[in-house]
Amino acid sequence: MRSKKMEGPSAPTMRRDPYEVLCVSRDSTDQEIKTAYRKLALKYHPDKNASNPEASELFKEVAYSYSILSDPEKRRQYDSAGFEAVEDSMDMEIDLSNLGTVNTMFAALFSKLGVPIKTTISANVLEEALNGTVTVRPLPIGTSVSGKVDKQCAHFFGVTISDEQAEAGIVVRVTSTAQSKFKLLYFEQDVNGGYGLALQEDSEKTGRVTSAGMYFLHFQVYRMDSTVNALAIAKDPESAFFKRLDGLQPCEASELKAGTHIFAVYGDNFFKTATYTIEALCAKSYEDTTEKLKDIEAQILLKRNELRQFETEYRKALARFQEVTNHYSQEKQSVDELLKQRDSIHASFTVTKAPNSIGVNLSNGSTSKVPGENESPLEDGNSDGKDKSGKKKWFNLNLKGSDKKLG
Repeated sequence: MRSKKMEGPSAPTMRRDPYEVLCVSRDSTDQEIKTAYRKLALKYHPDKNASNPEASELFKEVAYSYSILSDPEKRRQYDSAGFEAVEDSMDMEIDLSNLGTVNTMFAALFSKLGVPIKTTISANVLEEALNGTVTVRPLPIGTSVSGKVDKQCAHFFGVTISDEQAEAGIVVRVTSTAQSKFKLLYFEQDVNGGYGLALQEDSEKTGRVTSAGMYFLHFQVYRMDSTVNALAIAKDPESAFFKRLDGLQPCEASELKAGTHIFAVYGDNFFKTATYTIEALCAKSYEDTTEKLKDIEAQILLKRNELRQFETEYRKALARFQEVTNHYSQEKQSVDELLKQRDSIHASFTVTKAPNSIGVNLSNGSTSKVPGENESPLEDGNSDGKDKSGKKKWFNLNLKGSDKKLG
């Protein structure tokens, strides 16, 4: 089922034990917790305590506590690890009747800009339903009813189903071609004859319409709650994959028995009425889809268990990989350092140092030379620097020529 249970507002700064806040014991049943919440929520609802700011804070505390204890998974997490396990998985809700005109305009603006703002249901609506003083219109299976509901008001409908229809399941959905914002509510029969809110579904925009729906089948159905394990995912982004399927939670009401069941369309617009069309259908016409849903949810539950086992294996492998990677970095650094030291030692043997300059610059730019450098020794031993050998060679050649001529 796509429907979800009521969500509480953000947690107050100073937290008390949710069981203490709702005045219930740790082994209380879901019904006992729900009954306690209904009484306290009506007692401290801002609509009934406009001049008492303390009541508003108590209402938030009661709603926050119920949002934990009404969800089996969140309750289990709180019982095992306290507030830290659930503190970031709560959705913010505001009460329009307690905002005032200016703040309501800002809230409407943010909503228009696409910022999701969850709103609470008026205490007057909840109290009238609990007292059984609401007008319930019939909504036969296979029919639809259109209407307009004022903001923070609700239209109630009774859907009567037979044993055959209960076995097949039913679908209730609401659409608005005017793209109105609304809530689809489901109420359970109270022991005193009234109706207590059990499930709610906020409208969502799809294309050019807004819609919301609930379905009740002959087997356990689930809802996908994206807030489950949100804190763990925020602390460890890698957990997003392994925790992704943990949001599939069993619905509190999965099937309906034969009889009359109460649904309501609640006007959730900020300033104007909500235009809607509500219809009730037998799920027998969705028989193939129902079987596919049953099969796919069974696969998801199986896959969720497999992922929990695989996560342990993955974490061990990841830790080992990190260990080996660190070892690799250390070994690489060590090898680089050893080779650097060897190159330095090797260079001391194989690389000669640059020779010192042997020329002396004179003031006139000439350079004195060491005798014998880049020149042949003088044969006659004269120190005047003249090339006597050259002249002698030329003289001898002439002599040879003269000898031939004389002979």
